[in-house]
Amino acid sequence: MKLIERIPKIWRQAYLLICLWYAINFAISVFFEWKFVNPQSYVLWNGFFLFEALCLFIALIFVWSHFLFRFEAIVQITGHVLGIVLFFVVNGTLSYYFTDYMEGFVYFVHWKEYMIGLMSWDALRFYDQYIITVGVYYVIRYFQGLQRQEQEKNELELKNKEMQISLLKSQINPHFLFNTLNSISTLMHSSKDKARKVITQLSDIFRYALDSHGGERVKLIHEIDFIENYVRIQQVRFGERLKFSKDIDPTCLATLIPPMILQPLVENSVKYGIAPKDEGGTIYLTVRRSGNIIFFEVKDDGLGSNAKKVMDGSSSGVGMSNTDLRLKSHYGPQSGLRVRSSEKGYAVSFYVRDIIPNELVKEPQLENQEV
Repeated sequence: MKLIERIPKIWRQAYLLICLWYAINFAISVFFEWKFVNPQSYVLWNGFFLFEALCLFIALIFVWSHFLFRFEAIVQITGHVLGIVLFFVVNGTLSYYFTDYMEGFVYFVHWKEYMIGLMSWDALRFYDQYIITVGVYYVIRYFQGLQRQEQEKNELELKNKEMQISLLKSQINPHFLFNTLNSISTLMHSSKDKARKVITQLSDIFRYALDSHGGERVKLIHEIDFIENYVRIQQVRFGERLKFSKDIDPTCLATLIPPMILQPLVENSVKYGIAPKDEGGTIYLTVRRSGNIIFFEVKDDGLGSNAKKVMDGSSSGVGMSNTDLRLKSHYGPQSGLRVRSSEKGYAVSFYVRDIIPNELVKEPQLENQEV
């Protein structure tokens, strides 16, 4: 019983269907022969025994086909030709036994004459039984091969996607850390309290970067805390010239997003929008929900299109382009970055589909405020 359970379900189903098909054929043929040709009870028993033998042969044909399948095509064809011959001889002999032999024709010459007689159209039923069984086997193997190829293709695509995401994250993390360390390098000669505060904020940033690197997504509330720490460190460098304002829909705080997905956008606003502007400016972070669609926007009132380096999402460095690729890898091509630039500032937006129902969002709310 355990041996049968080890056989894949599809092969058991195929075997039962073939046997059922021949059971119907045998039942009809034996009934008509018993009813109209030879109304003897042994006709029914002979048909039953021949059907049992055929079911056994079908199983053996499957095993034989499975054995041949590992070889080249020419070996398989030769093997099946020999299989047809052997199948015909064995099945023909059984048919002879249950008909002529049981009636007294017991000599070799009788068997020979019977087998030669089967070489006419009657032999086709034996060939068909073998060929149909082999055909079913190869059809199943063909579709299994297609299924296996599709599965391998999906697994390869998934691995490529995971490798791409991992690569993109590994590119973004050093990029961010380098710029952060560079932004606090001027604080080394500042007051101890400010230096201690910045070190604490930087340690939080390091911890977040390292912890999030191992996971696919993080909650939005943690990403916002990370952004605020980053902005506070930058504010030590730029002072009152850099302001930060956020408008966050509280129902979005539990939304899962790729880690460090907002930081490159804020960094570009600082570097290309606010820093070159004499009077500085404000960075606005907006997160809004519309059903299960969540809209993100990072904009500033910096130089915008007047900046020396136009920030179009591709020429602004590895951070922006990689963020665009990460979003598309996670959510599809429709979720890539959308860039708007004018003389009044610069804005980057994107949207994602939230899989968390609203009623499950129970995170503490953030106040919409300026930093």
